[in-house]
Order: sequence, then structure tokens, then C-alpha cells
Amino acid sequence: MNMQIERSYLLSDLIGVPAVIAGKKIGKLADLVVTEQGKIPEVTHALVKRPFGHKSLLVPWSKVTELTPRLLIDAATTAEVKGEPAEGQVCLKDHLLDKKVLDCDDDEVEVVYDIKLALRQGRLYATDVDCSRAAFLRRIGLRPLADLLRSIASRINDDTIPWTYVQRLPEDISGFHGDVKLTVLKAKLPEIHPVDLADILEELDPDERLAIFNELETEHASDTLEEIEPRVQRELISSLDTGRAAELINDMSPAQAADILAVLPAPDVDDILELIDTEEARKIQHLLEHHDDTIVHFATTHVITFPPETTIRQVLDDYRIVAKDADVVMYVYVLDETRRLIGVLDIKEIMQAEPADRLADVMTTNLVTLNTGATVKEAAKLFARYSFRAIPIVDDAELMMGAIPYRDVMDLQHRN
Repeated sequence: MNMQIERSYLLSDLIGVPAVIAGKKIGKLADLVVTEQGKIPEVTHALVKRPFGHKSLLVPWSKVTELTPRLLIDAATTAEVKGEPAEGQVCLKDHLLDKKVLDCDDDEVEVVYDIKLALRQGRLYATDVDCSRAAFLRRIGLRPLADLLRSIASRINDDTIPWTYVQRLPEDISGFHGDVKLTVLKAKLPEIHPVDLADILEELDPDERLAIFNELETEHASDTLEEIEPRVQRELISSLDTGRAAELINDMSPAQAADILAVLPAPDVDDILELIDTEEARKIQHLLEHHDDTIVHFATTHVITFPPETTIRQVLDDYRIVAKDADVVMYVYVLDETRRLIGVLDIKEIMQAEPADRLADVMTTNLVTLNTGATVKEAAKLFARYSFRAIPIVDDAELMMGAIPYRDVMDLQHRN
């Protein structure tokens, strides 16, 4: 619907605002009542709950003079606006929030966490159902985190569904305990980001989860599986036939595959590994066997280090000599006088720097490190995330204890 919006609201921001009549707080906004006579629902009443056993108020929208930060009601007394929603009236919070969203094939794809509203020419309309991760976080009480994510990731606001795609709700709304149904197919499913889709799948019943998961292409399913929490991973992959599970595992890097398979019983792991490439299976098995080993046992102390005042010219002059016996040659680690790790450069950065530059001026100080107590599993996650050739190991005082070459610890290569 093309409408000039004067102001937008989220239902979650409105619920709970104080309701005021004649300068006196008389309760809180509990819900908004809409009618579906047009293409999109229009708010007809505001439902106000009152404390101490007082009856609710059903305030006609025409009597609402201000919506936020307080609900101002144009009435002399509460007697003018007493009442409850009538049969057939839709209460947005009560009837729609937390409902599952079905497409027109009855396949579940979303959950309603919030509802967007728009004010136009004095009338308030419900324009979208909000199924975004930000809405989910607001719904469970993590509003500051939701606002932060919304400010740095625009895609988090993309999971909204225009009300024009929502099928008409049943007339007997007072007995409505079902799901919100759409007029569109699940064709949009492949467009949902794996992280967001993982959140949706975690909310569903096992049968519903499996039905949606089986609709995904292998790469999308594989990426989504990696984002799902371990308990649900176990339930989901155990529900798949062994061939399908092996297909998904084969699409992952060995480190990612080992992380998934680590939650399964050993016999199930063996069945899956038998169906994938022999060399890949060997790498995954190696990772599984060493997941809980302490990483410091795999470290090497044969690394290239220099103090921060060293110039690039000095590093280049000495590089051939110091690299001769080093196990990690692609990185230069910068240590202060106490051997605390304060920076790192890779060989490409060194070659591109000016000869007179000091390491302190050109080094990377935003360091990714592992503590001496970290496990191989934790190292695998860092390698999978950053694709480093090696990761430095430091103790609790940030003193450098060595580094872990990826090839030596994992004996595998990451997928490009």
C-alpha cells in the first residue's frame, strides 16, 4: 500500500506506556485493537489495563490525543471508556505476537516477534509483521542489544512481512490459537541468511524444523547447520538419513565438520564418515580425536620475533637468517622488553612498508591469540573464522609462549 507515513511505531515500544486521563495515570496500554476492513488493519481502540482489580478500559482511537511517551485520553473520567474487546475484534499483542507464520503451503517459515505500525492523517495502521532477529531480542527483553545490532547490520531489519501478504484472520478471533498464514509461497526461504534461519529453526518443533531444513539446497543447509546450537544440531542431523548428513558434512571444511560431528554418538559419526571422501574423513577424525587436547602441546617456539623499534630495513636484512630455523615464517611477532606480544605483521605487510618505518608504526595491534589453556577445538574455530596460517599463544600476562602453525595442528587445509 502506498501511503505517506507521518510517524512509525513498533508495537513492543507502545505496550506498557502509561495511560493518562485528566492528568492522572489510570493504567497502562496493554494492546491495540484493529479491524481488517481495508487492505491493511486500522487501529480502532486502545486497550488499557488497570491496577488493583479495576476493569479494563477500551479507548476509541478518536479519543487518543497522544501515543508516546504516554497515552493521553481525551475523557473526563474512566467511565466514558470502560469496556472489553468485542467478539471478532483483533488484538495485535494477544492474538498475533509469538504466532508461527505459515506460507500458503502450510510450511512454517517465521515467527511474529513484533508488529510495525504507521500513523497517517491521524489514523494508525498495522503495516507489517516483524520476524527479524532484532524483534526477537526485543521480545525476550534484550532491547539494548537489539538496538545495537539494528544500528550496525541493516539486514537485521529485512525479515518483515507486509500485511498485504497476511491472509485474513478468522472471524471468531476470540478462539484463535492457530498460526498466522501468508498468501505467498516459501520461495523466499533461500534468501534468509543462515544465521537468521538458524534462529527460526531453533524455535520450531522437530518435525517442522526437519520439514523446512529438507527444503534447503545443500550449501544453504550446510551453512545453516553450522549456526544452530549444539542441542538442536544433534536432534536435526540425527533425524536426517545418513546419506543426506554425509552430503552436508562433505560440503564443510574439516574443522567445521568436526565441530558438528562432535555432538553426535560415535557410531553415527562412523556411519557418516564412511560415506565421504577418504582423505577428508581422515582429517575430520584427526580433529575429533584431538578436540579436547590443550593447544600448548602443539605449539612451536621457533617463530620470528623483533622488538618494536626495529626498522623494516633491519627485518629484511636479517630475515633470511632468522627464518632459516623458524617453523612460522609468514609472520613477524613484535615483543616488548618483557616478551609481551604487542603486535604482528605478515610478510606482505613487511614488503609493502617503507624501509625506514619502525615495526611499532606499521604493526597490527588488534591481535587474535590463544591462551595456553585453550583446546584444539577452540583453535579450529579461530582458524575457520580467520584463515590464519598460524595463531600466537600467550599466557595470562600476554607473554608470548609460541605459535600454532595450522598445518601442524590440524593437518588439513581450509576450503577457500
